[in-house]
Amino acid sequence: MDNPATLRQRAPWLVLGVLVLAASAFPLAWHYLVTYPRENWQVDLEVYREGARAVVTGFPLYELRTVQPQFLPFTYPPFAAFTAFPLLIAPFSVIGWVWTVLQCALLWWMVGVAFRPRLRRFGHRAGLAQGVLAAGGVWLLPVSDGIRFGQVNAVIVALCLWDVTRRSRDTGTWAGGSGVGVALATAVKLTPGVFWLHWAFTRRWKVLATSIGTAALVTVVAWFLLPSASATYWTDALLDPGRLGPNGGTSNQSLRGVLLRLGPGEGSLAFTAVNGLMVIAVLAAALPLARRFDRLGEPVAVVAVLGMTAYLISPVSWVHHMHWGVVVIGAVLGDGRDRRRVAVALAGAVLLWIRMPWWGANLLAGNDVPNLVARVVQNSYSWWAALALLALWLLVARKQQAPPAPDQNDPDNPAQDDLTPARA
Repeated sequence: MDNPATLRQRAPWLVLGVLVLAASAFPLAWHYLVTYPRENWQVDLEVYREGARAVVTGFPLYELRTVQPQFLPFTYPPFAAFTAFPLLIAPFSVIGWVWTVLQCALLWWMVGVAFRPRLRRFGHRAGLAQGVLAAGGVWLLPVSDGIRFGQVNAVIVALCLWDVTRRSRDTGTWAGGSGVGVALATAVKLTPGVFWLHWAFTRRWKVLATSIGTAALVTVVAWFLLPSASATYWTDALLDPGRLGPNGGTSNQSLRGVLLRLGPGEGSLAFTAVNGLMVIAVLAAALPLARRFDRLGEPVAVVAVLGMTAYLISPVSWVHHMHWGVVVIGAVLGDGRDRRRVAVALAGAVLLWIRMPWWGANLLAGNDVPNLVARVVQNSYSWWAALALLALWLLVARKQQAPPAPDQNDPDNPAQDDLTPARA
């Protein structure tokens, strides 16, 4: 733990870093919360809020639609509606601002965790560096779209990152995850369930059992409180990806979304076979890679790999679901001493900053470039996710060896900074 003198040194830089993030985020927030058309205002946050209202009023949860012109349905498990109860305690205009501040705060925290090796090099000025990185991160398209729509992705990614990177209270070393954060994230939005595959693959049975048990418990409680809605979701709504919107549109950057735009007709045997093979191929590559990082004591890289895996294999992965990209960039960058890793991390950030999927859609509509080129640009986030896995393997996993057990008496290797997996 830092001593009071160190905290006094760091405090001014921390405050300055927060101010830098606030200054960067304010124009974006002003645009989407003040000047943006009211009919498009925080449309996804409105879905969460109306889901909670439906539970309170007894309205059928999966029959609700938000007001015109969106008419959006509630697409999450019933448990998610209970977590949205705090959204009812204030006027929606106030909640929109609070939710935006929460997203920025979570981005700040995620940068602090994902970029920790680089931030350590700034010493007591790390708070300012963290603010600068977060200030740039808020303008990445997936993050800015999260603010635009009032999305929940920042919460989902933060829960998983907190869970997997947290340390054991007893030893101060990385314990491989608790399972609780991932459980809550999965109970709200099913895609983090890919972490369960990882824990099974690495034989972390205690963490796996805790996570599945926690998710099952809250789901059963939600079923007990909302039996009709739960039956509707698990037997009908869950099996209808069309409730989420047009799956074949540019916004859906999952492998299935790409296949819907390029491949055989949905529902055909060929479509099912190709989609299944792509999912298997991603899992076959990603799970061993995540296990490799698990053994290396690189929990941020574990989250990066599994986030990209979830993005690729999910039936629907919207552009703003690429919030995982913040973690990926931090994992690739590392401590910033490897120029190749710095270059790749910077390139990845630039590609998430520009609006490549929409550029591709415009190119496709204009017929100014070959169709193949336009399609590659249109499906750029799928390429980004796949190339992120490749970069993590080539630049990070292959270059490292499992670290030796830390010397608890070594002042240059404090236990609180050690992320080596605890030995059983």
